[in-house]
Amino acid sequence: MPIRQLPEDLINRIAAGEVVERPASVVKELVENAIDAGASRIVITTAAGGKGLMRIEDDGHGMDRADLLLSVERHATSKLSEDELDDIRTLGFRGEALASIGSVAELSIASRTAHAESGLRLEVRHGMRAGPVPLAMNRGTIVEVKNLFAHVPARLKFLKTDRAEAAAITDVVKRLAMANPAVHFVLNGTDRSPANWPAVTGTGALEARLGQVMGDDFAQNAVRLASSRHGVVVAGLAGLPTYTRANSLSQFYFVNGRSVRDKVLVGAIRAAYADYTFRDRFPVVALYIAVDPGEVDVNVHPAKAELRFRDAGAVRSAVIRAIGEALTAAGFKASDTVADDVLGAFTAPAYSAPAPQTMSTAAPMARSYDQSHHVEPATFARFDGFTEPSARIEAEPAPALSEYPLGTARAQMFDNFIIAQNGEGLLLVDQHAAHERLVYERFKAQLASGPVPSQSQLIPVVIELPEEDCARLEEAAPELEGFGLYLERFGPRAVAVRETPALLGNSDIDGLVRDVADGLAEWDSVAAISDRMEAIIARMACHGSVRSGRRLRVDEMNALLRDMEATPHSGQCIHGRPTYVELKKKDIERLFGRSR
Repeated sequence: MPIRQLPEDLINRIAAGEVVERPASVVKELVENAIDAGASRIVITTAAGGKGLMRIEDDGHGMDRADLLLSVERHATSKLSEDELDDIRTLGFRGEALASIGSVAELSIASRTAHAESGLRLEVRHGMRAGPVPLAMNRGTIVEVKNLFAHVPARLKFLKTDRAEAAAITDVVKRLAMANPAVHFVLNGTDRSPANWPAVTGTGALEARLGQVMGDDFAQNAVRLASSRHGVVVAGLAGLPTYTRANSLSQFYFVNGRSVRDKVLVGAIRAAYADYTFRDRFPVVALYIAVDPGEVDVNVHPAKAELRFRDAGAVRSAVIRAIGEALTAAGFKASDTVADDVLGAFTAPAYSAPAPQTMSTAAPMARSYDQSHHVEPATFARFDGFTEPSARIEAEPAPALSEYPLGTARAQMFDNFIIAQNGEGLLLVDQHAAHERLVYERFKAQLASGPVPSQSQLIPVVIELPEEDCARLEEAAPELEGFGLYLERFGPRAVAVRETPALLGNSDIDGLVRDVADGLAEWDSVAAISDRMEAIIARMACHGSVRSGRRLRVDEMNALLRDMEATPHSGQCIHGRPTYVELKKKDIERLFGRSR
């Protein structure tokens, strides 16, 4: 078959295959055009998941007759002042969206500039243009797209249900609203519940918009990002490590005002939270990156959803540092959703109203009760457990409650949980999880300043292990000495531990060495030890922390609370679990119905 020049209509339909993937793609392109046109209010209306109708109305600059005619031509744009692609400061720049949309749907564009006497309306029906004709309207532009893919059944059958397509449109508009807090967004239609996000400006505008879109719950359980490093400005909100989700759908990334998906940013978030969250949990993040437009290439994806940084390493380090500093500044703060989970776990006893009694029966019943329930004080000793309570109360005088954020210890329950009280409520502290984080942070600090101090064993501890584990430990011994763990081969199936990290005290040496051996077997490389430094420290911290089941004196409990207040990230253990739960006084009153 000879080579031939394709007709314009077919070229547009092929281009539409890249630009117009689904109704949400159309909404994204049209709303971005409205934002680039300086709109302060954008109204999006949909029907049948966008397959029946998509209507975008804005109050932007509008277009005159010449611009309106050119807008539906391929590769016609007003957003590139020069023929260069290394300084793009607008959301759109290719000039092919309207031509592509008009080739696979019924497109109508009405627009009016501020100085025009009336507007103009232009129609494009599956590639055929009609108009423009005069139209009475306010300043701005109204774009309607009907019957998407009606003449392209092969594309139409691959679209999802109306509900799924409507949800995809909502997600697109949500991201555009998050990136542009100064623009008022209204989203409505017959296929959805309406959404209205008024414009916010001034100090705190970004946090206010995130609260509108993502909910006040996120804003209350997040830390503010504000950092600049190597020409990379990082802003936004990062959720506390105890405020997580089961997937990454609540992670949003914006670069120079554009919502993107980027592996560099995803990896930076994962690295920044590596010490604080479970592997199968995902932090909630709204990350805003600002870089010189010349340092980023946005022309690498048909839908402009991906990009490429010129210096990806600088961006990654800037993001990790910004989140790390913000979480460190948050100190021991933990998500208040943990308290909500605790409140939800409480159940009130079932209550049934007593049967009415007559005066003639009440008195005999009272006398019978007094006689049958008369018990001598000595008989209480017959009940097991009263002499060994699971909750131990400390009666020592405590300082003023308002002096300490985590309060003062009042009791220890089940030999693992510390009950403390501050000026606002009650706190329940997991002593093992909290001390595990404290030991871990001290380990990191010591390792950063040099070799970890060690303490010698009076008699070397000999641990029997499989021969392959002994070989791995022997090979890794020089590296492990940097962590304060000194060991040597002791026969074919044993190792002798001569020194252990001083920070661990009298810890479970046998369990520690076996755990490190398991880690070496999993990583299958001695060279991986330096890369797995945090994992090794975490294993050591777990063995060196206060164990569950250990009774603490009141001074020990209070010392633990004071250390938590002074240690960053102590609101969660190294596995991502919360170390304490705080119940405000109003929460406790609500449990008993006193707040009604």
